Amino acid sequence: MAGMKSLLDHLQCTACERRYSADDLHTVCPDCGRVLFARYDLDAARGLAPRVLEGRPTTMWRYAELMPVRDQANVVTLGEGMTPLLRAARLGRIYGFERLFIKDEGLNPTGSFKARGMSAALSRAKELGVTIAAAPSAGNAAGALAAYGAAAGIETTVIIPADAPAINKLESSVCGARVYLVKGLISDAARILQAAGPKRGWFDVSTLKEPYRVEGKKTMGLEIAEQFNWQLPDAIIYPTGGGTGLIGMWKAFDELEQLGWIGAARPKMISVQAAGCAPIVRPFAENKAVSEVWTDAQTVAAGLRVPHPFADYLILRTIRESGGTAISVSDAEIIAAMHEMARTEGLFACPEGAATLVAFKRLAASGLLRPEERVVLLNTGSGLKYAELVHAEFPIIDPSEPGAIDTL
Repeated sequence: MAGMKSLLDHLQCTACERRYSADDLHTVCPDCGRVLFARYDLDAARGLAPRVLEGRPTTMWRYAELMPVRDQANVVTLGEGMTPLLRAARLGRIYGFERLFIKDEGLNPTGSFKARGMSAALSRAKELGVTIAAAPSAGNAAGALAAYGAAAGIETTVIIPADAPAINKLESSVCGARVYLVKGLISDAARILQAAGPKRGWFDVSTLKEPYRVEGKKTMGLEIAEQFNWQLPDAIIYPTGGGTGLIGMWKAFDELEQLGWIGAARPKMISVQAAGCAPIVRPFAENKAVSEVWTDAQTVAAGLRVPHPFADYLILRTIRESGGTAISVSDAEIIAAMHEMARTEGLFACPEGAATLVAFKRLAASGLLRPEERVVLLNTGSGLKYAELVHAEFPIIDPSEPGAIDTL
């Protein structure tokens, strides 16, 4: 990665707009407690053209100028990013959309898009001298934190709902994290971390409570732009729990426009949530700027069971600025869509990713999405991590029994 250098300049609060040094260790804005964004000296990069990417590693770190690690020796990578943008030709024909695509994040290390955020966060944490990191998680972020912590030589602690998918607990443990289970939701895990973390010296890498996980997630937007030859799609349908990817992609598009690599056109950013936990759908419909805590949150899609996203104001702002919408879908629809996506496209999607197919079908039927438009569904993880959600019975053949093969 010789010759690749970050243009990181400073940190800026997304609410009060105060600026801070990017070379100091920060979580949220010290002044107002809101989300901090990494800002880059894009004026210094105006001479860059997309051809600068030629020959670079096919990972998310190919965009080094727009990534927050100053010394490339501090990059902690397991090969994350540059996931395929698959043309969903068979699904598209069924629903009359010739330009339907699926961005398959299940092929990332640790099996989900959480690898991107943790690669960026742990790389920058390592660069700034962090030795112990912790996060609450609905599941996949825990495994990613544990894996990248191991690769970085950083001790990790994760606090996970006791009913999170079993593989996430095992993955976190086998990668060396201290794993604590909580009787409750990710919001309960976050409160425990907030109370215990400072006493134990844990650096908090919770969703959008430090500035760099979103920098990893924004690379989905950079890749989508590059994979479409710097012409953005008309709509991106994104399953929204904490919303980091939605916010990050929107940030990426702004940075690319400042570089002159794309124009001003933007995709409609469409947020999908579960009917049993839809804290963004309600305030969007009511034209409110922030959300309220969703009570009794329940859904089979663990990543969508986030009753009060910390960056709700940024999620809602992004949806509205893009001309998008927010929609909720039922668990029964999600499970059915997992089967439909697998049987039609050969893609075993996670339930969160399957939720985007449900939303697409509904919005296509309503006319909000039009057949001539180019639409991207974000499958955020592998269905293999949620195997307990699908069930099947199989005939058993005993080859020692006469005539057994004739029963086929």
